[in-house]
Amino acid sequence: MSMASQWNSPATQKVVTRTKRTRLRPGEATVLWVSRVIIWCVIAIVLIPMWFVFTASFDPSNSYISVSFFPAHATFANYRALFAGGQFVIWLRNSLIVGLVLGIAQVFITAISSFAFSKLRFYGRKYGLMTLLLLQMFPNFLSLSAFYTVLAKLNMIDYLGSYILVLLGASAFNVWLLKGFMDSIPKELDEAALIDGANTWHRFIRIQLPLSAPMLVVIFLLTLVGSFGEYIFSGVILQSPQNYTLGVGMYDMISGQFAKNWGEFAAAALLSAVPLAIIFAFAQKYLASGLVAGSVKG
Repeated sequence: MSMASQWNSPATQKVVTRTKRTRLRPGEATVLWVSRVIIWCVIAIVLIPMWFVFTASFDPSNSYISVSFFPAHATFANYRALFAGGQFVIWLRNSLIVGLVLGIAQVFITAISSFAFSKLRFYGRKYGLMTLLLLQMFPNFLSLSAFYTVLAKLNMIDYLGSYILVLLGASAFNVWLLKGFMDSIPKELDEAALIDGANTWHRFIRIQLPLSAPMLVVIFLLTLVGSFGEYIFSGVILQSPQNYTLGVGMYDMISGQFAKNWGEFAAAALLSAVPLAIIFAFAQKYLASGLVAGSVKG
């Protein structure tokens, strides 16, 4: 086949036409580059504070603000001081215990509650979940005095179990989130299971729970991250250093009037993110699929 016939062939013409269609106009190219510049600026704004926390953890002067981009005499003194007393390990252990227990319990409570609101019919189903959501919209500190009074009367102050029990009440949003996903699961699956003789528990265990696994992983991770950053209730309920979580312990580092350990605080902030980063790395596949779950019905 000659060169001219190859150039005039339908396949070649389609490629040329497609190339012309994908070519950007001058105005579109300008908008694209401006968008890229804005994105890079936003990334820099986010990363710069993190970089200063990173450099502060290696700064032996224990200063809060540094004029240099990297400390002149970087050492691991802050990290050694952080592990010297063993308190940080205790705080990290307590935070992991609270986060893991709370995440597993939230997954269990959320799965059962969401299945009931989505697939079962009972009195109060229509307005029950909406009432829980409205109650949870009030700030947590409004109920702080009530929780403290009840726990003090029951002699349950300064216990990790009491702290976990209080945090278990904040599950209405997770129930609403998972219920929306279960509503998108075809009801024909439940009908087929009923025909095969499956009861309600079998429908929940064998059909709804496996299909909801990505969403349950998302709920577990969100609960775990939220427990690591929680301070309002932990600062009131947990009063002994051996029961501190990371939020309370790290605040204790910088709450002194004359001794503010900013270097150790920065080192603790970086190390406290390591367990979460490891968990996110292993659960990344489920997290990505769970965040978009329910966007396509059926």
